[in-house]
Amino acid sequence: MNGTHEVVNQAPPRAGLNEFLINPALTEAVERYGAGWATGHLAGVGELVGRPDFQRDAELADTNPPVFTGHDRWGNRVDAVDFHPAYHRVLAAAVEHGAHTSCWAEPRPGAHVARAATFMLFAQVEAGHACPVSMTHAVVPALRLDPALAEVWLPRVYSRDYDPRLRDDKASAIFGMAMTEKQGGSDVRANTTRAVRTGAGTWRLTGHKWFCSAPQSDAFLVLAQAPAGLSCFLVPRVLPGGEPNVFRIQRLKNKLGNKSNASSEIELDDTTGWLLGEPGRGVRTIIEMVAQTRLDCVLGTAAGMRQSVAEAAWHVRHRSAFGALLIDQPAMTAVLADLQLEAEAATWTAMRLAAAYDDDGAESVAFRRLATAVAKYWVCKRGPNHAYESLECLGGNGYTESFPLARRYREQPVLAIWEGSGNVIALDVLRAMAREPESVQAFDREIASARGVHPAFDAHLAATRDLVRRALAAPADAAGQARRVVEALALALQGAVLILQAPAAIADGFVAARLGPDRGLEYGALAPGLALSAITGRA
Repeated sequence: MNGTHEVVNQAPPRAGLNEFLINPALTEAVERYGAGWATGHLAGVGELVGRPDFQRDAELADTNPPVFTGHDRWGNRVDAVDFHPAYHRVLAAAVEHGAHTSCWAEPRPGAHVARAATFMLFAQVEAGHACPVSMTHAVVPALRLDPALAEVWLPRVYSRDYDPRLRDDKASAIFGMAMTEKQGGSDVRANTTRAVRTGAGTWRLTGHKWFCSAPQSDAFLVLAQAPAGLSCFLVPRVLPGGEPNVFRIQRLKNKLGNKSNASSEIELDDTTGWLLGEPGRGVRTIIEMVAQTRLDCVLGTAAGMRQSVAEAAWHVRHRSAFGALLIDQPAMTAVLADLQLEAEAATWTAMRLAAAYDDDGAESVAFRRLATAVAKYWVCKRGPNHAYESLECLGGNGYTESFPLARRYREQPVLAIWEGSGNVIALDVLRAMAREPESVQAFDREIASARGVHPAFDAHLAATRDLVRRALAAPADAAGQARRVVEALALALQGAVLILQAPAAIADGFVAARLGPDRGLEYGALAPGLALSAITGRA
């Protein structure tokens, strides 16, 4: 062979690591926000998702996408979606370890934080299965609005078993949702799917849904127009007694991001559904589900940032160029440190939000109403460029589909789009500010609690308060400034959380890099004097 295929100066496989124990931001945040009791459980999850066989399953699930079969060989309509066994193994593991509904099924202080960390660890390695896991988690508050439906479905969604078969006698269930239509998108009040009462306690739904993710789920929350207005309905794939419900999958979407999770268009044609919540109050019924899935968008983006910077750090600690390890070269040290600052800010913010859902006191409810939307806008917007810059650290390797960051780069945009793209979220923030002034006050108390440590943060806080005052004083003109207001709020929130909770090197670095007068526009353009070794060491 003359030595032509000897492999040198390549990083070894990044596998066999405990993804929880080697993530200091996550381990510290879990302790800070009241879920230290879950450390043993999370360490077990971290070991699982770091195993080579689990990572191989993540790769197989994404490189062997689901296959839709409309009819069987005799011409009967079956509307089946078949998945690679690796996808089912990943999803089953997430359900077994409570990534879906553990905080609802086993409530205790810190339960939402522990569930959020569990979800993040699984989503860090395989993103597609996180969609049905998230929707199953988020459906619980809506189901609780109807005691009869809750009695039937809550024990199933609380189950730690996973059964991919569509049957009515299963002890477990996975949920999906179908809100958007082709003519309206985020404007769900433009929906044309209609619902007609049958007189037997059920409704018949007819219409087309433009995006229905995870169509293999056992049941869905669906918005449709009833005589009283837009209403929410529970639509199962299989009816009591075992008869298939009418649920016609038209096609699977060919998405930019993950290929493991099926997203589809569906037709409902006299499809049986059960009213959930009050007639004409469909948005109100489903809004808590939307809030929970928005939180999971933040969690998923933070998990993706962790994967990105960890892969970049692994590479630059093992790769040499021009006579030195990449990590020891100042330009690369600065890039990696900046990527870690972004990932830390996302992780700490995500955990702070999760903690707010552990507390149903008036202050936490008001805070999370505004903070969830603010964080969803900003953290998710930061995801794609963070993935790209991390990918670039690997050079040509990062640009190939053999390494996970190409997959992550394609995945991050969906978290900014799903459950409200940028303008929808920014306008929702303005709406909350105007209609729920207590949310502004609670948010302001949160960020003001970090005042007096960093002059740059204090200056940003003052500027943010001025922006908020002007937006509230002239609501007719505020829409054009919506993104500016939300960006200022988000940076204030991240800065405050880091100042109050994170190590000084992280808080100092973030304030200088994002709020200081010498901040740059690209990752790695850091001001001198920061503790870069301490920051990169946490990657």
